[in-house]
Amino acid sequence: MFKINIAKFNQAMGFQRLPSNKQKMQNVNRSKNVRASSLSGISPVDVNYNSWMEEHPSALGSFDQMMRAAKGKKIAIFLDYDGTLSPIVDNPDHAFMSDEMRAAVREVSKYFPTAIISGRSRDKVKEFVKLSNVYYAGSHGMDIMAPPRPVKSCDGKCHAVSTDKKGNEVRFQPAHKYLPAMQKILTELKEKVIKIQGARVEDNRFCVSVHYRLVREEDYELLEEKVKSVLGNYPDFHLNWGKKVMEIRPSIEWDKGHALEYLLDTLGLSNSNDVLPVYIGDDRTDEDAFKVIRKRGEGYPIIVTSSPKDTKASYSLNDPSEVLTFLLRLARWRKSSSSSRSLAQIWGVGN
Repeated sequence: MFKINIAKFNQAMGFQRLPSNKQKMQNVNRSKNVRASSLSGISPVDVNYNSWMEEHPSALGSFDQMMRAAKGKKIAIFLDYDGTLSPIVDNPDHAFMSDEMRAAVREVSKYFPTAIISGRSRDKVKEFVKLSNVYYAGSHGMDIMAPPRPVKSCDGKCHAVSTDKKGNEVRFQPAHKYLPAMQKILTELKEKVIKIQGARVEDNRFCVSVHYRLVREEDYELLEEKVKSVLGNYPDFHLNWGKKVMEIRPSIEWDKGHALEYLLDTLGLSNSNDVLPVYIGDDRTDEDAFKVIRKRGEGYPIIVTSSPKDTKASYSLNDPSEVLTFLLRLARWRKSSSSSRSLAQIWGVGN
């Protein structure tokens, strides 16, 4: 109590507490960094980014090192869509991937099993990508189209799957029973937010996204209140946040990390000793997949970002253009390998 009163007295009198020796050293070091960066023409922001890059080096700059470690191992490619294969855009319906990116993904999928794991609905992301030789996991992995093999999930339990009319696709939908409620939520959300300028409601089948990139900042709070008022009527669902988007999802233990494990298992690649999963993504939801790869102790989690952020990724790429370059280099590396033809035969992937 006495110390508190003294502190208040010093504050009232305009006195300042002298910094401790530790604080003095921190201030000196901070001043040195700022002074050094100013003299060299580098801003403190650049200094922070350079420091972050030391812990998350460029996957392009580290490519040769990464491929040396991959020699003799099976590589599987997993890709996010928005912000990874396509740029982030104001209108989510216009998040088109370039022809160059599509060609790069097609080329990679010739040599490696390749899957796209997106928060979008599976049908929508497939419509964007337009490739038949990749596997698709929509709704953050709650709607998976996998090859027709014996299905066994990461927990060792058998799950119900179904094939399409052609009998050549296996669909795994762990949140299937929530679809009726999901449609009700979709309808209610559209009615609630229709009057908020710039707000968009997107049906991603097993989750509903409310985009607010075009919403005025002063309307953010109102939009959040409306979304939460709908969510309050559905205790089996929860709210997640992404880049300028709110998402309502079923409260089940399933995310992009589980989808990664499931796909590896159904592809016959669950053995972590000789399998290297490469996962490239830019959003918070991709962190679940990064964690899985970290836990496996084998593989390359790669984050797409142009600024420092907390992440479980080991490597980084600056933007989708660098993702394109990385994928092309990966395809060229495998193509030049003497084992490329045999690997393509093993995975059964075509042109």
